[in-house]
Amino acid sequence: MKKPKSNNKPKTSTQKKKRFIALARVSSREQEREGFSLDIQVDALNAYAERQNGTIIKLWRIAETASKTDERKTFKELIAYAKKHAIELDGILFYKVDRAARNLFDYVELERLESEFDVPFFSVTQPTENTPAGRMQRRMLASMASFYTEQQSIDVKGGVKRRVEEGLFPQKAPYGYRNIRVEKRGLVEVHPVNGTKVTKLFDLYAYHHLTLDSLQERLYQEGIPYSDSVPRFPRSKLYAILRDRSYIGEVKYQGQWHPGTHKALVDRVTWDTVQVLLGEKVYRSHELTYAGGLIKCKHCNAIVTGESVVKKTTGKEYVYYRCSQYNAPGHPRVRLNEEKIDLQMLAIFDKMRIESDDVREWFAAQLRVRTQYEQDDARLKAEEIQRQLSLLRQQKNQLLNMRLNEEIDADGYAAKATEHRDREANFKLKLNACDLGLDENAEIAIKAFELSQNLRGKWLTADYPVKRRYLEIVFLNFVLDDVTLVPTTRKPFDVLAEGLLISSSRAGGI
Repeated sequence: MKKPKSNNKPKTSTQKKKRFIALARVSSREQEREGFSLDIQVDALNAYAERQNGTIIKLWRIAETASKTDERKTFKELIAYAKKHAIELDGILFYKVDRAARNLFDYVELERLESEFDVPFFSVTQPTENTPAGRMQRRMLASMASFYTEQQSIDVKGGVKRRVEEGLFPQKAPYGYRNIRVEKRGLVEVHPVNGTKVTKLFDLYAYHHLTLDSLQERLYQEGIPYSDSVPRFPRSKLYAILRDRSYIGEVKYQGQWHPGTHKALVDRVTWDTVQVLLGEKVYRSHELTYAGGLIKCKHCNAIVTGESVVKKTTGKEYVYYRCSQYNAPGHPRVRLNEEKIDLQMLAIFDKMRIESDDVREWFAAQLRVRTQYEQDDARLKAEEIQRQLSLLRQQKNQLLNMRLNEEIDADGYAAKATEHRDREANFKLKLNACDLGLDENAEIAIKAFELSQNLRGKWLTADYPVKRRYLEIVFLNFVLDDVTLVPTTRKPFDVLAEGLLISSSRAGGI
């Protein structure tokens, strides 16, 4: 509703103090350049109100930390208040015109308040007369403020873009790094303390079969705090860190990732491993020796999975296995410690022991023949991966040419380049695995055979990948019958497991 003109409220009364509302606004950039702060503005606004025989009944402050959304919200609140209390107000005070409006849309709102609601606004350091010439001067000041704001935005975006093109972070460095100034230039370096923490937690999550919760507990038990004031890593922070590509040497800009120049805290293999794990179930059974689909429950035929538990009292880690339907009504509450499964496994190996040296040599020869097929398959797979890798590199060159010829915009190029980097890293990882397989398949088969014969003690000290490979070579799968493992053994190991080896003739075979 439009407010009546000034003859309905005594503007010239000396018996009643005038009532003003005011807005003080400053950014850190302006504070550094012009040397004024919110307190200086507030003092000037109050002094002006007193000179006009008035008082400020409500004051809004927008500090340098306010976001654009907060600024807009505050300005809308001021306009709404002025309209609601127009009959009670004698004006709105600002330090300067550019404190009142950062764009012409806001300035129009202030002129509407003045013309339709009879609430004038005053710039206490840039006074203008209430005449056509004065209003034109005020509008020119508002236009200059709007131009400056728009130009500053363009300059800032241009500066940020240049930083990204140079491989620098466009914003505050993430946890594990710190911002520094070198010859008045903002750079980034590895934080001497937090950088080590980031590398540590990536390693723990990638290679020590921990969930986010157990990772949080492990870091706390080892005395690795998030900060001096926060002893535990927040779970959400752990997840964000493990997902942040900054740690493999990239920088984020407008939702896309670009190659950076800062030092990577995590190698690409570890990073890829972590990303796979984050997409898996909580127990991450593929990291555990006897899980990952290797064992099924006899009671319900569901997969047996594993979990890592760290005792709070001792800090010691234990691994347990149970059916994934463990909590279903009526299901047996069987939960096996990994050490007990190891003992059963060693008992199976003991049954496969061969006493004859001649038979052992012959059996090893049979294994070499068998694994030759696997080597051939691995070789063909490696050749196919190499072909795809060469094709991908051709696509990368084509993409670069398209960008140089301006056939694709910067955002499209960045998104596609990130995709290519990820695919190339994945191909290289698979290629390394194939190359390793070519060299190790036969040797591992022999070691698995030897393990079943006379390397009993090595099983308990072997790493997860070695143990897992032994199991995959010797066994097809297992069934957990209550607390007993029942194996299905691959050929020719099944003959050893059944004790049907004919040792009287090497030529007779198995």
